[in-house]
Amino acid sequence: MKITARIFLIVAIFFFLDVPVYWWLSHDPTGTAALIMAFGMSGMIYFYLDFTVRRIGPGPDDRDDAEPYEGAGELGFFSPHSWWPFVMAAGAAGVFLGIAVGFWLCYFALPFMAYGIYGLVFEYYRGENKHY
Repeated sequence: MKITARIFLIVAIFFFLDVPVYWWLSHDPTGTAALIMAFGMSGMIYFYLDFTVRRIGPGPDDRDDAEPYEGAGELGFFSPHSWWPFVMAAGAAGVFLGIAVGFWLCYFALPFMAYGIYGLVFEYYRGENKHY
C-alpha cells in the first residue's frame, strides 16, 4: 500500500500544479472546480492509504521478498444475491423520470426508493442474523 499511497500523492501534486495553469489558460470555472475536487479526492485517498500503512505496517505488496500466498486470504464479505439494489435503482429511475416528465411521479417513486435503501441497509439484520 505504500507504493499505492505514493502514486496517489503524485496524482494529487499533479492536480495541485495543474489547477492554476488550467485556470490561467482557459478561465473555465467549471473545469477548475472539477480539478480542485480531483485534487481533494486524490489527496484524501493518499491520506487514507498512508494512515493505514502507518497503522498496520507494510503489507506483502510492499516487500520484495514476499510470496504470492502471503497476499491471499479473506477479502471480505460479499452478498451472494440481493434484489434490494434493483428496487432502489428502480425507485431512483422513477424519481429522475418524475423530475424530467412531471413532478407528480416523484411522489409515487420516492417511497419505492426509500424502501430500497432501507432494505439494502438492513438486509442482514433479519432472520438468522437478527440482533436482539
